Amino acid sequence: MTTAITLALAVIAGTALYAWWAIGALAGGLNPLWIAIGVPIAFFAIPVVLSVIYFTVSWIFRSPRPEDVTLGPRGLVRLYLHEVLAVAGSIPRMIFYRSLMPDPPPARNDYPVLLLHGVLCNAGVWSPMARYLKARGVGPIYALSYGPPLASIETFALQAAGKIDAILAATGAKQVIIVAHSMGGLVSRTYIRRFGSDKLARLITIGTPHRGSLFAHAFPGRSLAQMRPSNAWLAELADDQPESDATAAVPIVSLWSWHDSMVVPQRSSVLEGAENVALFGIGHNALLGDPVVFERVAAEIERAIEGRAPSPVATETADERIAAG
Repeated sequence: MTTAITLALAVIAGTALYAWWAIGALAGGLNPLWIAIGVPIAFFAIPVVLSVIYFTVSWIFRSPRPEDVTLGPRGLVRLYLHEVLAVAGSIPRMIFYRSLMPDPPPARNDYPVLLLHGVLCNAGVWSPMARYLKARGVGPIYALSYGPPLASIETFALQAAGKIDAILAATGAKQVIIVAHSMGGLVSRTYIRRFGSDKLARLITIGTPHRGSLFAHAFPGRSLAQMRPSNAWLAELADDQPESDATAAVPIVSLWSWHDSMVVPQRSSVLEGAENVALFGIGHNALLGDPVVFERVAAEIERAIEGRAPSPVATETADERIAAG
């Protein structure tokens, strides 16, 4: 709720400020066409600037990359534009998250899916993924908006535990499948650390900073402090995996991108003991709207339902990835 309200107030304030300027500009004789042109420019200004900052920092501190994931000019433009659109599109989705991501009505199902979002977000970011999964016949789809935004990851894990129990009660299932983006993967692992994995059939993480991200230093809050590389909390979480009995019982798949714009260095998303799937040409927020990610997530959910192990990692060159996209 806090994230949605904050974004809504920011949009209202920005709209009011632009309207105030436009009225004055029109009174001064400015062509209305320029006012109309300025609307999308004003809306995309912040995503454009933020994406420039994110990609600049993520390139400076990037993980060493093999030659076959190097992007050419076309791939770089696509990478940047898709991330800008993903950031911009997430704003209305997070404002209207309640209407976009309602819980389905209670109904018997053996493998419900729970979507867990990243830091400073809410369930609205999952709207494109949820539509894809539902169209493919996967579901029922549940999502959790935890908070307050800057609380500890342990707090979010407790909220996830309550949501999992509610889902199992509503569906009669014995286990859920979790799909988690960014910090949501750490929330899931914290849940496993505290409550075990008996209620989980599979965990699929997307762009999760399993070993932290340098960007966590740029924001305040307990959850961000826990995501800073080499901190004691992450070390303790890693010590419990993958050797512990609690984590051995649940297959974990980590989808990550060589060009992640917010997990820095990018190989921080590689998790020991998991099936690690490397992607490229996709920014951090764009991972939630990429068709390759959609397909892989759906395939892993279907394999979990069939009781099969995570699938082998497919190899693909950078040129093939761009052509496929």
